[in-house]
Amino acid sequence: MRFWTSWANDVAFATDGDRALEMYRKAQGSGAPYDVVIMDLTIPGGKGDGVTIGELLAFDPSAKAIVSSGYSNDAIMANYAQNGFAGVVVKPYTMDEQYTELRRVLENK
Repeated sequence: MRFWTSWANDVAFATDGDRALEMYRKAQGSGAPYDVVIMDLTIPGGKGDGVTIGELLAFDPSAKAIVSSGYSNDAIMANYAQNGFAGVVVKPYTMDEQYTELRRVLENK
């Protein structure tokens, strides 16, 4: 999972959903919260975003998360907004596609 702060000037990575939630809570508590989270749909051996998004939004209902996966036919990808996500990027994606979605999500207050 990737976290962006200050419009991508700072990026942090987590290996699974539990670590992502821990990092998100710590950032919120430090007064330097993440602007957006990009979550992979599947985390081998770890908690993926299908579970993590619910826990993230329970902690911070205003959190902005983008789901990312190569499984474009997955129900979460097809219905990302109904599953709590603010955006979606389908792998493989270009930096321009990622930037466009980040910008759209961040500007949609």
